[in-house]
Amino acid sequence: MNATTSTSPPLTEAERFAFETDGFLVRENFFSPDHVARLIAATHRAIARRRELIRTQQKEPAGFTHAKSEQSSRLFYLLDDDPLFLELLDWPAIMPYVHGLLSSMPHHCASDAIVEHGGDFMNRQGEWHIDGHDNGFRNLGVPIPLLQLKVGYYLSDMTAPWQGNLAVVPGSHKSRLAPTEADRQRRDFFPGVRQVCAPAGTMILFHNALWHTAAPYAGPDRGRTMLYYCYEHPWMVASQEHWGYTKEFYNQRLSPAQRKLFHGFVFDPPEPRWG
Repeated sequence: MNATTSTSPPLTEAERFAFETDGFLVRENFFSPDHVARLIAATHRAIARRRELIRTQQKEPAGFTHAKSEQSSRLFYLLDDDPLFLELLDWPAIMPYVHGLLSSMPHHCASDAIVEHGGDFMNRQGEWHIDGHDNGFRNLGVPIPLLQLKVGYYLSDMTAPWQGNLAVVPGSHKSRLAPTEADRQRRDFFPGVRQVCAPAGTMILFHNALWHTAAPYAGPDRGRTMLYYCYEHPWMVASQEHWGYTKEFYNQRLSPAQRKLFHGFVFDPPEPRWG
């Protein structure tokens, strides 16, 4: 399957209601098994290339890399690492959700890839958070508005819990309270937490103010591979990491539709347009 052959149905009112109520939405079988396999291969190629740049002390492409161990890595800002990653930027099956839940003129905010091995994260705890600048946009008051739509893609099978699954607190994007520090440190999680258990190829959309984290691992032989993309409103300030992409990336590799997902000033010459 490729971007021109996707047949995913558009956002439904039931899905909109679920997202507004829970703060997240899960769509299984969003990618075909073949597409998942190609994305996994692209992720490992990108990691090998980035880690070699780190090893040889060369400048990385846009963004940065966290080499957490010999086997676990996280790559930030990866649109120019592989054509498959750029293709996902405006994947036809995702755009109805981005337009319907966030904005008719969304902008791209960030992208990253995660490859973890369970042995490195067996005792993970205390990583509960909400997303966004200025302390998670808390300075805007509560409830925090939908400013960034986060999109996660499971490339690993995570139908069972305790294998790095995305863990969320449904409805917490509307809460005026935060989890207590004691609850945020509990490895077994506090009441109300849901681990998103789903197969490879699953898409997860969630609100920037939804409390979430990654679950620990039940054993060192488990692991996860995931992609994350983020979209925001066109009037928001662009991520400074976007300046790391080259002129060739902006002026030659983006399609006309993809260009509209970035501020006009990143192009050469700048594009005088709203958003």
